[in-house]
Amino acid sequence: MHVPDGFLDVPTSVATAVAAAAGVAAALRGARRELDERTTPIAGLVAVFVFAGQMITFPVGAGTSGHLLGGTLAAVLAGPWLATLALAVVLVVQAFLFADGGITALGTNVVLMGLVAVWAGWITFRAARSILRRSSRAVTVAAAVGAFVSVPATAAAFVALFAVGGQAQIPIGTVLTAMLSWHAVIGVGEALITALVVGSVVAVRPDLVAGARGVLAGRTLELREGVSAGEGATT
Repeated sequence: MHVPDGFLDVPTSVATAVAAAAGVAAALRGARRELDERTTPIAGLVAVFVFAGQMITFPVGAGTSGHLLGGTLAAVLAGPWLATLALAVVLVVQAFLFADGGITALGTNVVLMGLVAVWAGWITFRAARSILRRSSRAVTVAAAVGAFVSVPATAAAFVALFAVGGQAQIPIGTVLTAMLSWHAVIGVGEALITALVVGSVVAVRPDLVAGARGVLAGRTLELREGVSAGEGATT
């Protein structure tokens, strides 16, 4: 999914750089509400995990590559604002130290993986979780659904950018078919990995999972109501 230098024209690259800067600035403000003694170390661990996961790439064609995005995983574990910041940091390190993704295309990659992947996955996760029963398993299933949706959504966003400012002489239909078909497959793998990681953390330390906090609050309330009713019956 990393876009190389010169793949999009200058106006499109500049526009995505501005959008990326605005998104990161918004994330810096939003992260203030998410940062505490639990989320800070989780955000660091998420960044390391995503960085390692993104090193495994699959050639997609048309000069691009596909790989695990990690946007939904980061959002569910640390919250969407911190996830955006974590992905932005990962992409900066990859671009400047590993030449993975173009430096002039850094804004494009941040928009795609730090904004679209994170927020498409997070919104889908929240929607799926609201439909499912309030339980730890619902968090895992919703995370998998969000992860799957985030991958083709990001691929579609790239195709839209390519349609506006693509420099390669490749039919847009060819790019669309290649990106969506490959990333639908990658989305299945991302959903499985996301479900495995989120499910494991929820089973051991659910209090560390940002996406499970509403569920935990509901379960705590139900437990307290049950205890109160039992005490009343005993007396």
